[in-house]
Amino acid sequence: MYAKKIKYTDFLGNEREETFYFNLTEAELVEMQTSMDGGLAEYGKRIIESKNVPEVMALFQKLILITYGEVSPDGKRFIKEDPVRGKLALEFQQTQAYSELYMEFINNPEVGAEFFNNVIPAKIREEAAASEAANAGHAYPPAIAKA
Repeated sequence: MYAKKIKYTDFLGNEREETFYFNLTEAELVEMQTSMDGGLAEYGKRIIESKNVPEVMALFQKLILITYGEVSPDGKRFIKEDPVRGKLALEFQQTQAYSELYMEFINNPEVGAEFFNNVIPAKIREEAAASEAANAGHAYPPAIAKA
C-alpha cells in the first residue's frame, strides 16, 4: 500500500492537504499484466517511449483509479468499493486531489512510474529488482515500471 499526501484547493476555494491510499494486490497486478500486449511494464515503457500522449494519459488514469481505496479500520482490508457509496475511485476522481495527481503524472511521467512502483506489492517489487540484478538488466519481465 502506498500513502500519498496531496495538496489541492477544493471547489469552495479551501486549501487542503490530505493523505490518499493506493494499492494493487498480486491478483490485480496479474490481471493488468495479462490484459496488455507484452505485459504492463512493456506496454507502459512502449507508450511512454513512443510519446503517445493519449495512451499515456489513459494508462495513468487507469493506474490511479484501479489502485485508489481506503484502509478498513481494522487494517485487514483495502476497500475499493462500498455498498452504499459505490466505487470509491469515482468519488476520488471527482476531487481536485485527483486532478492534481493526474496532472503531476502527465507533466512528469517518471513520477507516474515511481507511483506505480510504490503501489505494487513489495514482494513483486523485490522479485523484479532481484531478477533484473541477476540478469544484468535483461530480466523478463522487465523492471516493473520505467519512464
